[in-house]
Amino acid sequence: MNNDLTLLSAVEAAEGIRAGRFSSEQLVSQYLARIDATNDEINAWAYLDRDGAVERARQADWFRKLGRSLGPLHGVPVGIKDIIDVRGMPTGLGNATLDGHVPTTSARVVENLLEAGAVIMGKTTTCELAYMTPTTTTNPHNAEYSPGGSSAGSAATVAARHVPIAIGSQTGGSVIRPASYCGTYGFKPSRGVTSRVGFFQTSATLDQVGVFTNDLKDAAMLSDVIGGLDQRDEASYDWPRPDMYAGVTSDAPVRPSFCWFDMPYHDQCDQDVLQAMEQIVDMLGDQVDRLPVAPELATLPAVHKIIYDYEIARNLEPLIAKGADTLSVELTDAHERGMQITKVQYHDALDVKLSCERFFTQHYMDYDAIIAPSATGIAPLRSMGTTGNAINCLIWTLAGLPCLTLPLFLGENDMPFGLQLIGGKQEDDRLFRTSAWLQHYLQNDINEEEKTNV
Repeated sequence: MNNDLTLLSAVEAAEGIRAGRFSSEQLVSQYLARIDATNDEINAWAYLDRDGAVERARQADWFRKLGRSLGPLHGVPVGIKDIIDVRGMPTGLGNATLDGHVPTTSARVVENLLEAGAVIMGKTTTCELAYMTPTTTTNPHNAEYSPGGSSAGSAATVAARHVPIAIGSQTGGSVIRPASYCGTYGFKPSRGVTSRVGFFQTSATLDQVGVFTNDLKDAAMLSDVIGGLDQRDEASYDWPRPDMYAGVTSDAPVRPSFCWFDMPYHDQCDQDVLQAMEQIVDMLGDQVDRLPVAPELATLPAVHKIIYDYEIARNLEPLIAKGADTLSVELTDAHERGMQITKVQYHDALDVKLSCERFFTQHYMDYDAIIAPSATGIAPLRSMGTTGNAINCLIWTLAGLPCLTLPLFLGENDMPFGLQLIGGKQEDDRLFRTSAWLQHYLQNDINEEEKTNV
């Protein structure tokens, strides 16, 4: 076995700890050493609980020696986006002037992680209040580039192998886009699969939880772990959740069917991205249907914006009342813009959202997944002062659909970008099964091509 334990997936790490091949303390120590070696440049941690992580790892090892029950992530390190409460750790929200409070209780997803045996390493950086202002975090592939946002630190910590898995959130494109930029897997489950209790809320309608990993199976397992009914969350639903790990480890009964929408906003994508998408569509041949876009579908990004602007403005009210000088220009502008949206406009947008959900429920009677770009291009340069364009994510977030980005491509300067697959609502297991099939299909195609070229 390679002595570098940070190369293991979370599933492999948990299996190794259970089998006694190495300890959780050894695993955590190697990750801490990697953080020490690289984080000065990457700056992906808002708060690192070094002592707490080592102590938790020692407890995990002691429980294993006692023969106690071990969870699916027993002794495995994880990073938590700094809008999510972890008991005893400050919640900084990406704004130093707000004097991040230290909560006495943890978010539901953190409780689920602890119950599964995970080791919470600390809090990863976020754009201010999970909005748009860039962090000081750099892209692990090239420090001149942004890691994206708002889940900047969660994407960067996984890409830099500071942790094998991390939790983020998405209201527009804040999981899929940074995962694409940083070359990791990023997954946003269906709305309602995972509780948002214990999060800083920007939009009750749109906020959703997401995960970052370096392995597809890790994304499925982690999402299973953090999911569950929480009646305190208005979006949480009281039916069994999809078994995502079963999905990713099962064979597709038939060749999956895909579709591609020729969206009018694709003209915002770089040519490298469009060529890569075209290559995938061509490789899949008659398994992909190209579909025209109805005018109603093309207007959905604007509907997303109305809902987001209206809800974030009202969630910012308590902070604005305390003094707008503590917030960035981006947030004060968002507040002013959102307060100008009327209740009638807002409720009209919510009605369109419901129509959108009904449309996609019918759509997935015929298709396993939609193929789409994860982002408009590679990560923007940090000097541009932006976290990138989320346009390729907005419709799917609005509809509450499960979205997964696969790290398949390299663009200019060897910077990564991903392929996005979107599944039917509450069919997250089916999306993982389809994604695993596609990865295997593409790898076989590459292997055949390499044989031909020899």
